[in-house]
Amino acid sequence: MAQKSLNQIRETFLKYFEKNDHKIVESSNLVPNNDPTLMFANSGMVQFKNVFTGLEKRDYQRATTSQKCVRAGGKHNDLENVGYTPRHHTFF
Repeated sequence: MAQKSLNQIRETFLKYFEKNDHKIVESSNLVPNNDPTLMFANSGMVQFKNVFTGLEKRDYQRATTSQKCVRAGGKHNDLENVGYTPRHHTFF
C-alpha cells in the first residue's frame, strides 16, 4: 500500500465529513483577527467562538475544518492525551 502524504490524509478527513453534510471551513489565521482575548489560536474551536456564544450565525449547521493552532500547555494542556484517546488528534 502506498504511503499517503499529510495533505492526502487531511483531504480524506475533510471529504468524509463533507459527504456527511458538513461544510468544509478553511483554517482561520493563527493569530485571531477579531478576538483580543487570544494571542493565537489554541484549538480548532477558536474560529467558531462567536457562533457558540450566539454573537454570530452561519449559513450551515455542521462544519469540519483542519485549523492551524498552537498547543503550548497551560490550564487546558492535553498534549499528553494526543494519540491515546479517540478525541485527541494532531497534524504536524
